[in-house]
Amino acid sequence: MDTFETYLALIENIEHSQKMRELFEWILKEFPDLDTRIAWNQPMFTHHGTFIIAFSLAKNHISVSPEVKTLTLFSESIDEAGYERTNNIFRIKWTQTINRDLIKQLIAFNLEDKKDYEKFWR
Repeated sequence: MDTFETYLALIENIEHSQKMRELFEWILKEFPDLDTRIAWNQPMFTHHGTFIIAFSLAKNHISVSPEVKTLTLFSESIDEAGYERTNNIFRIKWTQTINRDLIKQLIAFNLEDKKDYEKFWR
C-alpha cells in the first residue's frame, strides 16, 4: 500500500479516498503476489512486469481498466453489476457498491491469461 499513499492523500473527499483505500487493501489481501505502481497518474496492479488492472479517480466515479480483452469478455457481468462502460474502462459511481466478486474475477482472469505474457500491455 505504500506505493498508493501519496495518491490517496491527494484525494480531497475523505469518503472517496477511504473507498479506494479499502478496495486496494482488499485486492492486496486477495492477491498478495500483485505488485503496485503508479503509472500514467493511476494506481496499477501488475504481476511479473505485466499489467493486470488499474483504477483512477474521477469526480463522479472510479474508472476501472482491466484491458480491452478482459473488459469485452466480462461486459455482460459489468452491465449486470450496473456499471457504465466504454471500450476501455468501466465506471463505478461513488454512490454504487464495489462488486468485489467481479473485480476478483477480472484480476484472476488476467493473472491466468497473462501468466506467460512478457510485455506490459496486450
